[in-house]
Amino acid sequence: MNHFIGTYECKIDVKGRILIPSALKKQITISSENGFVIKRGLFNKCLDLYPFDQWKFVMNKIDQLNRFNKKNIDFIRRFTAGVKMVDIDTNGRLLIPKDLIKHACIRKDIVLSAAVNILEIWDKKLYEEIIDEAKVDFSSLAEEVMGDDNE
Repeated sequence: MNHFIGTYECKIDVKGRILIPSALKKQITISSENGFVIKRGLFNKCLDLYPFDQWKFVMNKIDQLNRFNKKNIDFIRRFTAGVKMVDIDTNGRLLIPKDLIKHACIRKDIVLSAAVNILEIWDKKLYEEIIDEAKVDFSSLAEEVMGDDNE
């Protein structure tokens, strides 16, 4: 499994295409053999771009959920809402579906941000707001998430 590295600023054209920055394109070619899945972000107004192999891993976990449980069905429906298969064309462009552009409030300037094994696609202004948000003390969050003494 490959992990993406970096945050990249770029632009989206009027047709909804993003020219993938060359430094990121090198990382993506390793993961793009089977295409990508793009979906709405789970907790934020962004889009998640999954290499297809990573998407299959997530779907295998979701496939284990009991479909006779209403919460599970509600989760599956919401998690997969707006999911689309996408590819990077020979010119290194990714076409984002219009409904997902609208969902993520994407305008002209965007940010592609590595989130371990997926990429997040953000409107630049929204990305900067979420990063600068003062509600979370990052050092406390890091300690809580990563500071387990048992590991």
